[in-house]
Amino acid sequence: MAQVLEFKLPDLGEGLTEAEIVRWMVDVGDVVAVDQPVVEVETAKAMVEVPCPYAGVVTARFGDEGAELPVGAPLLTVAVGATEPVSAEDARSAGNAGSAGNAGDAGSAGDAGSGASQAEEASGNVLVGYGTGARAARRRRVRPASPTVADRSASRAGGAAGPSGPGVAGPVPGGTPGTSSAGREPVWDSAVESPAPDVPRGIPAMGDAALKPAPSAHEGPVAVISPLVRRLARDNGVDLRALRGSGPDGLILRVDVEHAVRARAGAAEQHVAAQPPVPAPVTATATETAPAAARGPAAGERIPLRGVRGAVADKLSRSRREIPDATCWVDADATELMAARTAMNAAGGPKISLLALLARICTAALARYPELNSTVDADAREIVRIPEVRLGFAAQTDRGLVVPVVRDAGNRTAESLTEEFARLTDRARQGTLTPADLTGGTFTLNNYGVFGVDGSTPIINHPEAAMLGVGRIVPKPWVHEGQLAVRQVVQLSLTFDHRVCDGGTAGGFLRYVADCVERPAVLLRTL
Repeated sequence: MAQVLEFKLPDLGEGLTEAEIVRWMVDVGDVVAVDQPVVEVETAKAMVEVPCPYAGVVTARFGDEGAELPVGAPLLTVAVGATEPVSAEDARSAGNAGSAGNAGDAGSAGDAGSGASQAEEASGNVLVGYGTGARAARRRRVRPASPTVADRSASRAGGAAGPSGPGVAGPVPGGTPGTSSAGREPVWDSAVESPAPDVPRGIPAMGDAALKPAPSAHEGPVAVISPLVRRLARDNGVDLRALRGSGPDGLILRVDVEHAVRARAGAAEQHVAAQPPVPAPVTATATETAPAAARGPAAGERIPLRGVRGAVADKLSRSRREIPDATCWVDADATELMAARTAMNAAGGPKISLLALLARICTAALARYPELNSTVDADAREIVRIPEVRLGFAAQTDRGLVVPVVRDAGNRTAESLTEEFARLTDRARQGTLTPADLTGGTFTLNNYGVFGVDGSTPIINHPEAAMLGVGRIVPKPWVHEGQLAVRQVVQLSLTFDHRVCDGGTAGGFLRYVADCVERPAVLLRTL
């Protein structure tokens, strides 16, 4: 009886969640072999030919050429066992050198096929781990409990493998797929492995987890699309059949396997910690010099993550979890910037802070590179560029780190920025900042140089797209106008959301900031 299986768009690589159909390579009604390319798709990285893990007749295709499908969406359906098996010649003409061994594979009588081990043994094409050659130790072994099986084993030992590949029962004229020439089913050694009758033929069964017997005769194939997930489970010894997938329709995702690995590691640590310590010889010296950990767990101080500390922890954790950030940095000669600030303050009037000058440079750079003054709407899958620069700056207080926001920073002068920084800093130290003062930022400036450090990798203030970090300004040897001299040097670090721009944009922004720091007159072109 034919079994219709649905082939979904597999995971084509890390970070790729969708693909566009460029060209169908099969039509409805065509016979396909295991690992035969059926469709050509285009991702954000490359053009990929997607092979089908099943052998049979194509009964339906989903999506026209030019349509965009997400990972996990149905590509086509295949009726397994609906027609005669595909011969080796047909498989080779379809461009699949290794599919002949799977063309006539079948499982026990009445089933569509045993599938998993057969796909391992003869699957030739590879799509990010799809269909690799199995090691000999991984193959199913058949106990010679009948003359038919013994004859097959002897034939295999002598090198006379049948058309279905070594160790796999093939179709015999006049017989039922999956039976021998005498019409008898092979006897499986339960001490090695029992057959999985409900696993469709052609689904790659990779790793130790896939070789374990199915816990129930009614259990179907493992709900895994990505070969990367299978490889991760295999490398870490995770049984995929024991996992409950968190994806659509119970699909097992990479995060499920990673969670299982972490849970097992945690359980092992708890088991080791629960073991009673080996008693040492009771002597006065041993008792007095034994470490605290050997005498039992010490009661540590527990500080609740509440208030400002809790809010900061939640926001930073969300940033690391949701934003694919990257960091670039550069050293800059700030000697002329410091001299310009000294000249401004010597001219009279309110004093100009160094942070205000850096902020003015940032707003000018954001006008040139508006990609970094944006946010990502993950639900709509859109980048939202914000016309107004609302500049946040990190301020350390007794209650923890806060990030007040300067509204309309792009239209403010250095003097106005100095006044606003002072006002918000005083309110932060007094604990009187309002929620409006702490929200709505589009870009953050972090001057951690006040703590005496040279550099850092800032964490983006979610949901912003970038943060500029400024280290301390210290005298260092520097080549200036072809001569070695002592100059005031600062390290500038930019962490940015890689979804909103690439390294070229981020590098251009940082280079412009560094040029303005080294030659403040560059700012005159934008004032």
